[in-house]
Amino acid sequence: RWVLSLQCKGSRNFMSALRRAVEVDFKDKDKHKSQGIYLLTTGIPDQETHTVSAYVAEACSGCDLQLHVCLFSVTADVDSRSVIPARYANPTETAIAFKEIVQAANGRFHWFGEAGIVESDDINIIMSEMEKAISYSHKVCMLWFSSREEI
Repeated sequence: RWVLSLQCKGSRNFMSALRRAVEVDFKDKDKHKSQGIYLLTTGIPDQETHTVSAYVAEACSGCDLQLHVCLFSVTADVDSRSVIPARYANPTETAIAFKEIVQAANGRFHWFGEAGIVESDDINIIMSEMEKAISYSHKVCMLWFSSREEI
């Protein structure tokens, strides 16, 4: 019933939602070694990025709390009937802002569009590991061939 009662509004009051998530007393907090907040969003927070980053850095310091962001960009134009948020930024500016916020929280950033993955920290880590494996493989081959030449 609660979900069905939700209405679309022109606000992305990120700070209010984050405070609510961070400042709550988690039940059995001492039994959990890490906690994460996952933000699924389509746009930039109403608050300035540096304000949000500073709060996130303070909230996440001294504990294992991490903020992870999944940004979904829609390329459709905003028509006159749509609700325009209090603060607007294009998808690239929005991604840059969330990367700064995520870095302050030691979290991960993922950016998806209608065509698929635009950027993902997890994919970047996997690609880096694959590049290392290829490099090591080439080095092993060079060592193997050089050892055969000596024989």
